[in-house]
Order: sequence, then C-alpha cells, then structure tokens
Amino acid sequence: MNMVSLGSRSFQGRPIAVGRSGTIAALDVGSSKISCFIARIEAGRVANGHAPVRVIGIGHQVSRGIRAGTVVDMDAAEEAIRVAVDAAERMAGVTIRDVIVGVSGGEPKSQTVGVKASVAANEIGDNDLGRLIGHAQSNFQPDGRDVLHAIPTNYSVDDSRGVRDPRGMFGERLGVEVHMVSALRGPLRNLELCIERCHLSVAGIAVSPYASGLACLVEDEMDLGVAVVDMGGGTTSLGIFFEGAMVYCDSVSIGGNHITNDIARGLSTPLSHAERMKTLYGSALASPSDEREMIDVPQVGETDADAANHIPRSMLTGIIQPRLEETFEMVRDRMDASGYGRLAGRRVVLTGGASQLNGARELATRMLDKQVRVGQPIRLTGLADATGGPAFSTCAGLLTYSQISPLDAVGADDDSEMGSSSGQFRRFGRWLKENF
Repeated sequence: MNMVSLGSRSFQGRPIAVGRSGTIAALDVGSSKISCFIARIEAGRVANGHAPVRVIGIGHQVSRGIRAGTVVDMDAAEEAIRVAVDAAERMAGVTIRDVIVGVSGGEPKSQTVGVKASVAANEIGDNDLGRLIGHAQSNFQPDGRDVLHAIPTNYSVDDSRGVRDPRGMFGERLGVEVHMVSALRGPLRNLELCIERCHLSVAGIAVSPYASGLACLVEDEMDLGVAVVDMGGGTTSLGIFFEGAMVYCDSVSIGGNHITNDIARGLSTPLSHAERMKTLYGSALASPSDEREMIDVPQVGETDADAANHIPRSMLTGIIQPRLEETFEMVRDRMDASGYGRLAGRRVVLTGGASQLNGARELATRMLDKQVRVGQPIRLTGLADATGGPAFSTCAGLLTYSQISPLDAVGADDDSEMGSSSGQFRRFGRWLKENF
C-alpha cells in the first residue's frame, strides 16, 4: 500500500493543482537557497500509481530573508522567491500560479492518533477509510499549530492489527493509526503570505524530510525501515519511514550555515570566503596530509591579498568536525527519544546540501552506528547533473508528493469539492482507486 499525506491545512481550501497544460510547480524555501522546479506530467505509461514527471524548468537563487526555515525579512524573501520562480518560468516557457511548497521551519512535530469506528455494511470500502481518517484529523487540534500531514500508518479490522489494505475485507470495527505532522501556525502563515505577495497560491505543503524521502528512497528502504536525514542550511530534518509510510519526523536548528559561520568567526574571514573554503577544502574527517597542506584565508576588512593568513587544512577540519558531530548527536538523541529509532533498522540516508561535505557520510556512520548512504533524486527525468544532487532532493520530492496526494485536481480552477468533507472523501476514494 502506498501511504500518503492528506495534504496541508486549509490554505484557503485549495487542493494540489495540476495546470491545464499538465504542469506542476514545486518551491523549496530553504535557509541557504530557494529552488523552483516546473514539471510536466507525461501522458501514457503509468508507474506506481502515477504518471511519470519530467522537469522542464529549473530556477534557484541564494536565499535571503530566511533563517532556520522561517521568514525573518518579508521583502528580501519575496525578492528571492520571485527570482527563482522567474528563472524556472523562463526556462519552461510557462507561467505558473500554484506551487507546492516544502518547509523546514516551524518546528515540525509528530504525534500518532488512533481511532476506531463501526463499519455500517460490514464490508469495508473507500468511504469507511475516508470517514475514519477524517475523524482522526478533526479530533487532532494542537494549540498554535497547523496539521500538515495525516498519514495512515497501520489499519486494524476487529482488533486484528497489521492490515495493509482493509478495502474489501469484512468486519464490524475498523481502526487506523494516523501519523499527524504539525508545525507552528505563525511561521507557516508568514511563508504563505510571502508567496502570495509573489502572485502565487500555495496549493500544497510538505515538510522537507517527507519530500526528500519520496525523492531519494527506494521502495525496499521505505518498507524495511530507514531514517532520512535532510541536512539543509539552517536546519537538519529527520524522517523515519517504515512499511511504506513516514512514521516520525523532527528537526534540529543546526545546518550547513552554522558550519560556515563557525569558519568565518574562527578564522576571521568573510562569510563568502568561509563558504568557499568549506566547499573546496572542508572535511569532516582528518587526514595525514592536513598538517602539510596550507590554505590562504582572506581576513575580514582587508583588501590586500598579501594580508591573507595561511593556515593548515587541519585547522579548518578542527572547526567543521565538532559542529557535524554535534548535529549527528542531536539527530541520534531525537531518534532514541522518539521510540521509532528501532523501526529505521540500521539504514540511514543522508541528503540535502550539507550532506555533500567531504567525510560527512563516514562521520555519520560512526556517530549513528548505522549503514549510511548519500541520497539524491531518483524518480524524475530532465534534471541536469548540477540540479540532480542531494541539495535538490526536497524540491524534487515535492513533485512526487503532488502525484501521490489525494488532494490533487484536474484543473486549478476546480473548486467544487474544496469546502466539504464529502468532497475530501471523494478525492480520497479516487486516490485509493488509482493506487491499488
């Protein structure tokens, strides 16, 4: 069974929209970069319940006005979003009006809600599933937070647990455990307002570890258990997948930008040079040649190249390694405290821009005591090498998310079913028919 999110909060009740020309757009608003993918749904062959997606437009821009995934400067963030979207639109030759947004801020939290209900006709159908999950959503109202995802993780029929697909089965009571993912309402509203100022509508929203997992995990990993660690610029997000569904997510407010700031402060060099040094010479692990290899470090406020300081590469490694160790320790502690760490087994997939740092995978293997690989998007066509790496996993996963969400619509203007719960159930039924 393909587990799925029931989408974002209301966001004016808009479902995930597919344009009249079969195009969809994804917008990843991160702390280090803002990226936009525009894709076309290819007609014909259908794989894994949804049509293949080909990327036709790509735009990305250095992030401004975003810190730890949260908007801190509305004007700067709006300008960065406009530039990224405009570049993607020019490349694709289309104009978009709805975007699916990936978020890493807002302190996402997980909670599992279990509900049970009687089955009227004894044979379980689509309406029973939709009614039950809708009941779980209506009963979960966290203070000051909005529910982003309601993901069914486990069904039971007459108290027999472990049912993957209860449709067509007979029973008197149907139960479901729903993984609720919520985030703080304020940061979400600010992000939505910023996007609306760019004359765009938020058609759907997904937390970054969920989108990244959809982009770079293979099906066996999702079924057997795996932890996705999305290492962004301002946050590091954690998602645990088991039996095809994300069962837990969390985040820590440490990312690649913190490493850059540590280098800039520790070596008294401008942030731009600190980022360059991290990319070209940075490593999470020491090597025997580090003491002999010298690096030029321009000093803050100095314009004369001769005033540059010369340091061994080991000093740079000594700044990077402790920060990465702290990050992986916090991820490990969150996994252990959640109680879901055992479901991830011994498999971890690193993704996100900061995961490309030399030695990050090896350090994660040692700190987490698990098998670690670096993941990148595997389910899209049309991505160039420069935009097909781990740094773009979230944006690529948002396109996959748009295909599996039951809140999709044939046209962006089809609002006839938006406001009613029965409309949600009908859309959920359509998704069930397409995915089973």
